[in-house]
Amino acid sequence: MALLDIDKLSAFYGKAQALQDVSLSIAEGDIVALIGTNGAGKSTLLDSIMGQVTVSGDIRLKGESLVGKPTSKIVAAGVGYAPERANLFAHMSVRNNLLVGAYTARDNIADNLSRVENLFPVLAERAGQETSTQSGGERQMVSIGRALMTNPSILLVDEPTIGLAPKVFNDIAEALRRLNAETGLTILITEQNVNFALTLARHIHVMETGRIRVSGTADELREDAALAEAYFGH
Repeated sequence: MALLDIDKLSAFYGKAQALQDVSLSIAEGDIVALIGTNGAGKSTLLDSIMGQVTVSGDIRLKGESLVGKPTSKIVAAGVGYAPERANLFAHMSVRNNLLVGAYTARDNIADNLSRVENLFPVLAERAGQETSTQSGGERQMVSIGRALMTNPSILLVDEPTIGLAPKVFNDIAEALRRLNAETGLTILITEQNVNFALTLARHIHVMETGRIRVSGTADELREDAALAEAYFGH
């Protein structure tokens, strides 16, 4: 059953059109990646889901339209968002940054905090540290953790590997994989790092100039020589 349905979605920044008739469905419990170069429309698609750009078409979570709702209502409906570059409160502690995400799930703070700190033990170890003094990888963990504190049905993660060393993004991939396996949480990521996406996601959508050009399972895209050459460079 589809958890998230996007139907003929177009998105606009003023008069400039950034997405054109994008349609896709994400099944409950799946891990899906949107891949493409910078400017392909990946982040705009996530911003559209979060109600941060003007759109036409429809976006439905569990059959209920999100279009026209404020971001706070979309979060309350079950969408967790870890944006690119984290956007944390730099001079607040790790723990307080996590607690900011709990405003829509106040009854589950202890359970959600335990889940986040089990997933990323370093965040428990450095709970009192200001995020401005953390490494890029640790800030990315705080960003994902803050999104999980909202107790989401689907987790959106924008460019989780940007600016990170390979070992760090491998750790993040393993954490997301474990989160999905242990809790069944649906995950949608955007990525320019194709190898990361192919390693983590089960289904891939290739975006180019605001459209989805190719869709398939990770295995299908990996094994199609023409697609690999056109989109992945090998």
